[in-house]
Amino acid sequence: MKNTRFMQRGSLLLRAEHWGSPTAPLVMLVHGFPDTPHSWYGVAEQLVDAGYQVLMPWLRGYTEDSAKRDAAYDLISCAEDLAAWCNELGQPQAHLVGHDWGAVLAQIAALHATQADQPLWQSISLLAIPAFYPLLRSTHALPSLPKQLKLSSYMAHLQSAQSWRWVSADHAAWVEKTWQRWSPSWLFTPDDIAEARATLSQPDIAWAATRYYRSLFTPWRASTRQVYALMSKPIRQPLLLLAGRDDGCMHSGFHERLAKDLVGNSQSHLLPGVGHFLQAENPRMVADYVLRFITTQKR
Repeated sequence: MKNTRFMQRGSLLLRAEHWGSPTAPLVMLVHGFPDTPHSWYGVAEQLVDAGYQVLMPWLRGYTEDSAKRDAAYDLISCAEDLAAWCNELGQPQAHLVGHDWGAVLAQIAALHATQADQPLWQSISLLAIPAFYPLLRSTHALPSLPKQLKLSSYMAHLQSAQSWRWVSADHAAWVEKTWQRWSPSWLFTPDDIAEARATLSQPDIAWAATRYYRSLFTPWRASTRQVYALMSKPIRQPLLLLAGRDDGCMHSGFHERLAKDLVGNSQSHLLPGVGHFLQAENPRMVADYVLRFITTQKR
């Protein structure tokens, strides 16, 4: 069963793609930037075939009804949307899988959620983005830091309040160039990137999507300070990290070195032949890793 669901969050109407039986265990797949839920479809099909239901939410700001200049696009609000989707579906627990910004929000959601009787998130899987807490105390990663800072320099450009103009210009041509740079070994087709370009070519959506980056560097806001505090804490849920060896956004050596400082029930894998958009490049391989991981967790 496949359908589109909607949820009202304040003044925003959020949207999600919902696949599978509503009585099956829930896996939430969260996209990043510059992307849409479309990149998860290959993974979602395999999860549904394996007996799970899948929810693929559009992040707030990535749809016309959720892109408003007066709305909040701080990471706490965005992470709370993920928990609200579980409530909307009547699901007391779910496995949370995030890519890029989705991986950032998955960590915030895991650290921010509080529930007395049982944890909302049974497991956390992060694609293309490392766990926060080793970043703050790792010495292993220092040799890879200069390379990573260079790869992350795009974040400084996105601090401009006018960055939405060049992200959306020429039918979001910047998005295609970014995909090429971040997944250099992937010969993606126009169909693969069509939804991302169509979405981010809309000025209001491009403004909201780039607002996520600016929200990271606003320490005068209470919500930003809350994010900083959460980032220093280890994730208690079982944690899976997947990254592509060919990633042009997050250096594979940086991932590998940070993985040495993971604690608890955690595992990390570098996948061959894929870059930043690994779930779209090789959905079968990514689905196999995710399935092996979540099926070992207590339901």
